[in-house]
Amino acid sequence: MGKTWFRVPESIKIVVNGSFKKGVYAKDLILHLIGLIGADGATYQSLEFGGDTIETMSVSGRLTIANMAVEAGAKVGLFATDEKTRQYLVEQGRGNDYRPISPDTDAIYIKNININAAEIEPTVSKPHTVDNTATAKELKGIEIQQVFIGTCTNGRLDDLAVAASILRDKKRHPETRVIVAPASRQLLLQAISEGYIQTFIEAGAAIVPPGCAACLGLHQGVLGDGEACLSTANRNFKGRMGNSNALIYLGSPATAAATAITGEITDPREVL
Repeated sequence: MGKTWFRVPESIKIVVNGSFKKGVYAKDLILHLIGLIGADGATYQSLEFGGDTIETMSVSGRLTIANMAVEAGAKVGLFATDEKTRQYLVEQGRGNDYRPISPDTDAIYIKNININAAEIEPTVSKPHTVDNTATAKELKGIEIQQVFIGTCTNGRLDDLAVAASILRDKKRHPETRVIVAPASRQLLLQAISEGYIQTFIEAGAAIVPPGCAACLGLHQGVLGDGEACLSTANRNFKGRMGNSNALIYLGSPATAAATAITGEITDPREVL
């Protein structure tokens, strides 16, 4: 048997304190951070998240952040375990797998970044890189032909609940397609039970089977030439959704739902 050697990544400590404004979510935080440090800002390093904002955040919010840590070049996004972690594992039938994990008291970090959650605005990544960020209100007026809600990044029950709360009793813009892809079969069943799927359908959305769907351009949402999509996925590289002549913007489920209603990139606070 041979051996493969890996360097243990250094750690960057990200401390987030304060409360999000209305219409701001975990996706906005991670897009803000990536825009701050760049797509290579944490190359071959780990991002360790802490602070009272993180402590009060749901596990699904933490998973969204961890999912996108790689978009800043990081090897991993880390969170200390807590009671929310344990309860999440219990709900997944894996309660016996829980064990407390926290950073060493004498841990050394190569960089410390402090973020005030109250200063974060609904954030969007512009084509064709994730660190090409702007606030949603700065991009108002950019027409969107397709909104894609779901995937491994933002297809969990909390995400669908946020989008459904905005789309309830409303209709999608007639020139904007809306595609919803729950992250898993279990989540699809839960979303049906909670009435979110009915809300999406009544708003004019198409529901596709759980999975990646349009995220990587395989099926069910490949973009046409010159079209623009506002997606809750994790990447917006040129050609990512199956057409190198299309444009991909990334945002939160709230920003996606607001955009679906207006047909243009929209700060969700305008429709909440």
